[in-house]
Amino acid sequence: MHFSLGIDFGTNSVRALVVRCADGMEFGAAVANYPSGKQGVIIDPRDHNVARQHPGDLLACMERCVKEALGQAARRKGFRSSLIVGIGVDTTGSSPIPVDASNRALGLLPKWKKNPDAQCWLWKDHTSWQEAARITELAAKHRPEYIAKCGNTYSSEWFWSKIWRCLKTAPDVFDAAYSWVEMCDWVPSVLCGVEDPLKIKRGICAAGHKALYCDEWGGLPDKKFLSLLSPKLAQLRDRLYDKAHDANTAAGQLSSAWAAKLGLPVGIPVAIGEMDVHYGAIGSGIREGTLVKVIGTSTCDCAVVPASKKVKDIPGICGIVKGAILPGFFGIEAGQSAVGDIFKWWIESVCEGSDALYASLAKEAATLEPGGSGLLALDWNNGNRTVLVDPMLSGLLLGTTLHTTKAEIYRALIEATAFGARTIIERIEAYGVPVKRIVCAGGIAEKNPLLMQIYADVTGRTMLVAGSSQACALGSAVSAAVLAGVFKDFPAAQKAMTSLKDIEYKPRPAARKTYNRLFALYQKLHDSFGGVNRKADLSGVMKELLAIKSQSRK
Repeated sequence: MHFSLGIDFGTNSVRALVVRCADGMEFGAAVANYPSGKQGVIIDPRDHNVARQHPGDLLACMERCVKEALGQAARRKGFRSSLIVGIGVDTTGSSPIPVDASNRALGLLPKWKKNPDAQCWLWKDHTSWQEAARITELAAKHRPEYIAKCGNTYSSEWFWSKIWRCLKTAPDVFDAAYSWVEMCDWVPSVLCGVEDPLKIKRGICAAGHKALYCDEWGGLPDKKFLSLLSPKLAQLRDRLYDKAHDANTAAGQLSSAWAAKLGLPVGIPVAIGEMDVHYGAIGSGIREGTLVKVIGTSTCDCAVVPASKKVKDIPGICGIVKGAILPGFFGIEAGQSAVGDIFKWWIESVCEGSDALYASLAKEAATLEPGGSGLLALDWNNGNRTVLVDPMLSGLLLGTTLHTTKAEIYRALIEATAFGARTIIERIEAYGVPVKRIVCAGGIAEKNPLLMQIYADVTGRTMLVAGSSQACALGSAVSAAVLAGVFKDFPAAQKAMTSLKDIEYKPRPAARKTYNRLFALYQKLHDSFGGVNRKADLSGVMKELLAIKSQSRK
């Protein structure tokens, strides 16, 4: 009997999952919500782009939920904490943390604990949009290969733009930081007792997708290029890392201090950290031909192609990185900056509702026919991650009348995210990446059948659902089991530990026909407001929506 522990750090909370390695059976699970800020996110009412997270929340909530999950497992026959053979960690990303020379997060120190700029710069922080644009401009001119692998556009959600923003707006914080560490690398390093940032095992996942790392050009961007941004960024390079590793490498072994805190065996392997959606893809059984959609506050789409094959550069995606998801494969990532956050904004912020309103609007929206509301929306309430890669875009709702209802708007917002999902699928397929099946993971995939059916109808693809409700944590546990030697490799571990639910959402021909018409209009809005086609004629969009509405209601 072997067990592994997966720890999943999300936007608002952290989850711990204890699983049996033989079959992936869940023996214990717990969630702890971050106490700081608004639902765990430190925001600034004066600037909607600010999103930070307190590193103290990460550690305290991890300890609490791991103990609770282990306590649950202890009540099951056959489990003992001494049978835990490894730990895996996944987090949001890019979520860099400034640390001192002893690998202590600045936000944990008395001088900095109340300074938002000294905290973790959460993935959804978009304050560095100007810096990202400048990085894109300079790379295109001086190092085009740097951005070719990440869709030709550097994002404000990523490592260098955030650090450069900190240097510009909070130089005291930048100067106090000896180094910067991605959350997915920092948490494992803490568990392993690493007290020197230069000795942290960094994962290729965050390094390749967010920090322009590639072995082909010697790792991180060279000092000459970084000096074009700032000489201080060039100097920082020496205090970061030279080598990043795939999931075949352990981050280290569990320290005696953290083993005592958590009640786990000293010295068990701690897997290399990956971003949540990448381990979520592993926990959903990703393989070549499978697109995994992890649907949460945002959505990330992951695909893999064997490293023996050549993959074309794909404009507008979040990266093509060797070893980023599965060792021996190119990891391909894309996504949408807001999905669940859009529904949350509408139902909780605008409509001032709770769980009951989610249920009632979903029930009412399910009775509506595709196109029956006459509405069309753009899913850019938090900018566009793929394929435009532009944080300076916002949401749009078109076609409202004096009779438009809350439920109609809710459905239109779901449809908008589905149109965004289809845009991504068609982009990566156009560049030769096969999508033969789609597996969805996350709470929304499990709890929102309306959304899943709309996604099937809009994309024309059958939507499958990952077997575990905690796919990201499960993927982390899978990695831990491989590092502990329970399985010879990741395919063997996935075969034993992952599964699919016995439910399929298949596209309906009539709905598909209507959504094709709506998607054509979505593309017009997408290309016009996204700057792809500045001469687009939008004069007929409203009338076409009314015509679709009339026909749908008949």
